[in-house]
Amino acid sequence: QVQLVESGGGLVQPGGSLRLSCAATGRIFINTMAWYRQAPGKQRELVAQITNGDSIMYTDSVKGRFTISRDNAKNTVYLQMNSLKPDDTAVYYCNVKAIPNRTYWGQGTQVTVSS
Repeated sequence: QVQLVESGGGLVQPGGSLRLSCAATGRIFINTMAWYRQAPGKQRELVAQITNGDSIMYTDSVKGRFTISRDNAKNTVYLQMNSLKPDDTAVYYCNVKAIPNRTYWGQGTQVTVSS
């Protein structure tokens, strides 16, 4: 059975950094790995995505501040978040698209940016 285990959220001051991790356990053939976030009262949005061929995209609001990466040997995806702003406060969810046509979600980790 496939599970996604997230870690790394927390409380940080504006301008600070956090690193999120998401490890996929179980037998899985991963294609795309991504991070989404959902702030209170808002829709879930795609933050960053990395494909099996290392093609990367970011939503405009995090470009230049966040970096997504993956370790295929560990089935793990990371999100390095720098220069954090209060608007980055949200629950962050890991998302994995696997072959054939399976999608998995992590349990979510809270990121709070506040002084």
